[in-house]
Order: sequence, then structure tokens, then C-alpha cells
Amino acid sequence: METHRKHAKLNRRDYGYYAPTELALLGTKCSAIQALSENIAQKLSGKFRVAYADASHSSTLEPNALDSYTFHSSGDLQIRRNYRQNPYQDKLFYSSYDLVLINGNHYPGKSQILFLDPEKEASIQKRMDQITDVKLVIRMSKDIQAFDCLIDKFPDFNEIPQFDFDQVEQIAREIEKFAEHRVPQVKGLVLAGGQSRRMGTDKGLLNYFGKSQRSYTMELLQKCDLETRLSVRKEQEVSETQVIEDVFLGLGPFGAICSAFQNDPNAAWLVLATDLPYVDERLIRKLLSHRNPSKIATAVKGKKKEFPEPLVTIWEPKAYPIMLEFLAQGISCPRKVLINSDVELLETDDVYIFNVNTPQEFDSVKRKLEQE
Repeated sequence: METHRKHAKLNRRDYGYYAPTELALLGTKCSAIQALSENIAQKLSGKFRVAYADASHSSTLEPNALDSYTFHSSGDLQIRRNYRQNPYQDKLFYSSYDLVLINGNHYPGKSQILFLDPEKEASIQKRMDQITDVKLVIRMSKDIQAFDCLIDKFPDFNEIPQFDFDQVEQIAREIEKFAEHRVPQVKGLVLAGGQSRRMGTDKGLLNYFGKSQRSYTMELLQKCDLETRLSVRKEQEVSETQVIEDVFLGLGPFGAICSAFQNDPNAAWLVLATDLPYVDERLIRKLLSHRNPSKIATAVKGKKKEFPEPLVTIWEPKAYPIMLEFLAQGISCPRKVLINSDVELLETDDVYIFNVNTPQEFDSVKRKLEQE
């Protein structure tokens, strides 16, 4: 008998309690946890976006009647609003961050940094069920030994990297390595689901290099060691098996990118259209080496072009909820998402991102490529 299911079974991003990459710091005074978190965030700021989650110790603060948003020209935004935590909204808050540091004295985290503080052994014992994946141990005194409760639960506890509280540089390097290990894998997505109305025939089947441009483009990304999928419409006839069918219908490339994220929301997707015949392996490798995963995307922009090219772009997982927010406003233009978001740009000669849309353009480009 088939079991009734209320909701569609969708692939989900690999979150912890709050964020895809999080560390709960626990086992010492909250002021020490906050100070170290701020220090670490400052040292990692050039590479990762870091947030800090904590709870107020005040019991007298009244809820505000007016939500206030105070903007500063520097880019700082101070928010004061009446908000009750819930696990779904919380994840949206932190989805754009590369690392979230959590005051583990108040809230749990998927992985932990544990302080050995002789004054807080009872606090550690009380939270043993939250201590599951210790990445780093910080000693608050030189001669302190691991507590018995920790040795009992983790027989290899003393093999976990350990530092003194004042070894901030070493602690920062360990946390940086942890965050680097969590940087999403890049996969390739070849856009082949367009209607090709101006061309009059499927642009993905055009032959510039002795094979269909669809096959050529997939092989190009695979040469760069990318696990690659072909983005197609449901009704398209394709011989390839590694495909992602559009589930965001009628939205063109925007829908194809969102469909890829629905298929694997934990991967970054290097998106490449089939109507860009001048894109070569050199440009793809340069784009990959230029990738900045702390941004929502790394995009190619022609030197004489005003705007980036969204179809030669690495879209990070954090772009997915942002794209859905644009869609909720009735906007389905991926270029508009890039223009209005925090992105990394790679400039290149305009010819590399010339897209072919008509039979006349195809004949002209075909002749030039044959001459070259």
C-alpha cells in the first residue's frame, strides 16, 4: 500500500541548526566567547562572510512597537525588530554567510569549539548532549586537563587540535581550514533548453567544431573536471542521460538555474549557454581560479560591456534563496540578480561572450572559427 505524503520530497541544503557552516563556542564566559568571535571574524573578513549568533542577557528589554531599519552610507544597517526565532526563518537569515559562530552557552551548533575553563566544568557536563563534533579545543589555563566527562564520551579527545586562548592566529587558521573544507563543490550546467526562435533551429545542435555545440560545451566543462549536467525542457528529445529537466517552467535561463539548485542545493553551478561559441577552456579555468565563494556569484563581464554575463557564471548555493526572492517580486532576469547583488567579476575581451542568435550570425562565426 502506497504511503500518502503531504509534501513534495525536495532536496535540501545541508544546514546545521542555523547555517550550512556553523561552529558553536561553549565552555567559558560569554564575554570571552564574543571577544574571540569578533577577533576571528576580523581575521577572516577578507575571505569569508562571518556572522555571530548570541542571546541577550537582559530580562527587562521591552519588545519594540515599531520595527526600525537604520541605514548608513558605509553600508552598515542596524535593525531593531520584534522577532521570534523559528528554525525556518533563522536559516534564511544565515544562508548567505560562509561561517556562523554561535554562542554555544545559549544555542547548539552542528560542530563545536570547546573551551576548557576550570570554572565551567559543570556547564560542560550540563551540555554534553550538545557536544557531538568537537573541531577545536581552547585552554583557558596552561595546565588544565580534559574533563573526565569529555574523555568518557570521546576517547580520542586529546588528539583534537588544542590551543591556548591567546593563540588567536593559530585558532583563526584552524577555523579558516574548517570553513575552506566546507566550500561547496562546483558542478557544470549546460543550458540547452532554449526555444531558439530567432535561429529557427535548436542552437545546441549547431556544429562549430565537428560536433553539436551541446556536446562540445559539455565536454568543455568536463575537461575542467566538473561533473556536468545538461539543462533541458521536459518535452525535449535528448540522447544524453545526465540531464536536469526544468521544473520552473516558462522562466528561461532563470528557471534552468533554479531547477539546478532544486536538484542539488549544496553545489555551486558553473552555468554556460550553448550559444557562446568563443568560450574556451582557458576562460573556464580562469573563471574557476577567480571564483570567490563568499559572493553569491562569480561572473564574466566584457571589458566594454556595462553588465555581467549571467550565462558564463558560477552561481553559489547562497544565490538560490536570493533568486527566489527576486522571483517573488516578479523578476526572472538572472542578469538583474547579478547587477543588484554582491558578486565577483572577471573581465574579459567582449568577443569571448558574443552570443549567436540568428542564422546569419552562425554563418559568420562559423567562417571565422574555420579560418582560425
